[in-house]
Amino acid sequence: MEAPDLGSPHIVAHVDGRVLHLRVDRPERRNAFTQDMYRALKRAAVWSDRQPDLDAVCLTGSDRWFAAGGDMGGNAVDVEALNLEWDSTDHFPFRHIERCSKLWVAKVNGLCHAGGVDLALTCDISIAADTARFRVPELLRGIPDTIMSARLVQAVGLAKARFLFFTAAEIDAETAERIGLIGDVVPAAELDARVDWALEQIALTGPDARAAIKRDINARLPMVDTGLFIRTMMSPEMTEGMRSFLEKRPPDWPR
Repeated sequence: MEAPDLGSPHIVAHVDGRVLHLRVDRPERRNAFTQDMYRALKRAAVWSDRQPDLDAVCLTGSDRWFAAGGDMGGNAVDVEALNLEWDSTDHFPFRHIERCSKLWVAKVNGLCHAGGVDLALTCDISIAADTARFRVPELLRGIPDTIMSARLVQAVGLAKARFLFFTAAEIDAETAERIGLIGDVVPAAELDARVDWALEQIALTGPDARAAIKRDINARLPMVDTGLFIRTMMSPEMTEGMRSFLEKRPPDWPR
């Protein structure tokens, strides 16, 4: 089996046995996601869901980065194709990952911020190197991340979620595991072996039974208010937040 063309040179894909491996490969920008990169992961979820011989999808990053969230510069390889999406959120992969019958494993090899945390939260299993770092900085950009608000509270509890949202504090992997943000932490040198072990364990489980359990678990999660993000998209506050980030200065919020 060969991996499909996912439409982004920054998402490297290959199939090994019964696992689709995806690697985010844009280290010069800390693996920040362009819209076509997000859409590539959506396509991977749709494609893998249709492959009866696959058990899992393993997602990781390149170099010291897992994913630093969305690219604030609006860069994309194929802007015209993205503009054809009738739903402006349709190229985001999060709901497709949760609906995919295959188990998604986040192999968090390094920095994991913003949309990277969204990915870790929507994956079924998350394993991090002890060198990984986690942060929820969206409010510093004036962005209400509704994936994060719908999933973070469920993962870490109300008090910890509020702390992470409203302070944008960076936490280490040990803390992320302790509060429930990720499932497991191992020394960086052992990350590959630990993830390989997890994928082997997944392969031992019944495909229909594990898909059923995934559906049942995710059916209990709160709905995501994607409309909130759409309604605030390119508002004066969001525009100032993104502009200040690109200009590397404190935001001057409109009031």
